[in-house]
Amino acid sequence: MTRGGSAHRLYSVVVFVVLASLDNVAIGLVPPLYGSIGDAFGVGEGHIALATTIMFLISAVAAIGFAYAGDRTDRKPVLIVGTLIWIAGTAWSGFSGSYPSFLASQVVAAFGLGAVASVSFAVVSDLISPKRRGLVMSFWGLSQGVGTLAGTLVGGLLGHADWRQPFLVTAIAGGVATVAYLFTYNVPRGDSQPELAGVEYDERIHHDHLPVILRRRTNVWLILQGGTAQIAFGSLVWLPVLFRARAEDQGYSTSTAIVIGSVFATLFQLGGALSILGGLAGDRLQRRTPRGRALVAAFGVLAAVPLYIVLFFVPMRIEVPDGAGTGTIIRSVLADVFTEPTVGLCLLTAVVALMLTSANSPNWFAMIADVNPPEHRGAVYSLGNLINGFGRAGGNAVVAVAFRALSGAFPPPLNYAVGLAAFQLFFIPTGVMYWLASRTVARDMTDTHAALLARAAELESRPDGDVDGDPPVVVEGLAAQQDPRPGR
Repeated sequence: MTRGGSAHRLYSVVVFVVLASLDNVAIGLVPPLYGSIGDAFGVGEGHIALATTIMFLISAVAAIGFAYAGDRTDRKPVLIVGTLIWIAGTAWSGFSGSYPSFLASQVVAAFGLGAVASVSFAVVSDLISPKRRGLVMSFWGLSQGVGTLAGTLVGGLLGHADWRQPFLVTAIAGGVATVAYLFTYNVPRGDSQPELAGVEYDERIHHDHLPVILRRRTNVWLILQGGTAQIAFGSLVWLPVLFRARAEDQGYSTSTAIVIGSVFATLFQLGGALSILGGLAGDRLQRRTPRGRALVAAFGVLAAVPLYIVLFFVPMRIEVPDGAGTGTIIRSVLADVFTEPTVGLCLLTAVVALMLTSANSPNWFAMIADVNPPEHRGAVYSLGNLINGFGRAGGNAVVAVAFRALSGAFPPPLNYAVGLAAFQLFFIPTGVMYWLASRTVARDMTDTHAALLARAAELESRPDGDVDGDPPVVVEGLAAQQDPRPGR
C-alpha cells in the first residue's frame, strides 16, 4: 500500500468512518438500558437520562477546543488523545459501582468523544474532492447513524441480562480502531482542493478568525439549523422506550420488552442508511445550481414531518414468545414485518421518513467544506456541533419531562407517542434555515474560491492568479468542472 496512494487514502477514509461510528455507538448504549442501569443504582430512569443529556453537552463543548487544536497543530495526535479518553470513560462506565461513578465516567467519555467528530471531519474533507463531497459525506453521516443504531442494538441485545457488557465490548472495539488509525495517511491541509493543486498550503486558524467565519452568512444558517433539528433527533433516542412500552402494554415481561424495543427501534431507523441517496441528489443538483445541496436538505427535513407523526400513532401488534432467548425474539420480530401488516406499515413509514431526514447530514457536511477554507472547517463543524449538542440534549431532556406531563392524560405508551410526534415539528424551522442558506451559498462559495486562488498564486508567486494554467471559474461551474485529481 503506497503511502498517500489511492489504497492508503481509501483505508484512511474507512478508518475515520469506523471511528466516527464507534463514538455514536458509545452515545447510543445508554438509552435502551435506562431502566436496567437505574435499577442497579437505585435511581429512576430520569437520573440515567441525565447522563445522556450531560454527555451530549460536554461532547459538543469539548469539540470546540479539540477542533481548534486540530486546526492549529498536527491533527493525528489530537485525535488519538481524544479517542483514548472516550475509551477509558466507556470502560469505566462498565465497571461503575454507583450512580455518581457512572455519571463521572460518562463525563470523561463525552470529553474524549468531542475530539473524534470535529477533528476527523476536517481530515476527511481534505481527503475528498469537491465533486465527490456529497457522496463521501453521505458515508460519513451514515457512519454516525449506523453507530447510533448499533449502540441501540448492542445496548439492548448484550445488555438485557447484564447492562455492563455493552460498555466493555465497545471500549475494546475502540481500542482496535485506535491501533488501525495509527497507520492512516496524515493528509495535508487543503490536499483535495483544485485551487491549491501543486502548492504547499499550511494555513492555520487563529483566535481572531471567528468574525471572518461568521461573516459567511451560509455558516450562520448551517450552524443554527442544528439547534432545532437536534431537538427532534434528540427525542428519537426514546424510540426504544416507546416500543418497549408498547410491548409491556401487550403483556410482555420487562426483559423481553427491552429486546423488542431495541430491535424495533433499530429496524425503524434503517432509513438512515439511505443517506447516500441524499448525498447523490445533492451532488447532482449542485452541478446545476450552487443552491443544490441546501435545497435537497430543506426538502428532506420538511417532507419527513408528517411521516414521523403518522409513524408514532400507527398501531402495532407484536407477536413474539415471551421469555424466549434473544435470537428467537429477533427472528420473531423480523417475521412480524412480513406477517403482521401493522408492523410492515410502520417499518415502511419509518424507512421513508428517515431516508428524507438523512438528506440533511451529507449535504450539511459538504456545504461546510464548500464555503470554508481548509483551516476553518473543523472550527465551523465544531460550532455547528455545539449547537447540535445543546439541541439534542434539550430534546432528550425536555421530552422526558413531556412524557411525564402527558402521562396524566395519556397512559403509556400513548404519552410517548404524543410527545415524540410533537417534537418532530422542530424540523420545520430547520427546513426554513436550509432554504435561507441556499440564498447565500453561491456568494460564499465564490468568495472562498477566490481567496484560495489568491493564496495559491501568492505561494507560487503568480500575480495573475493563474493556478496550474487553469483560469478561475465562476461558482456555478465549480462542482461540474473540478474533476478529482489522481488518487482522490
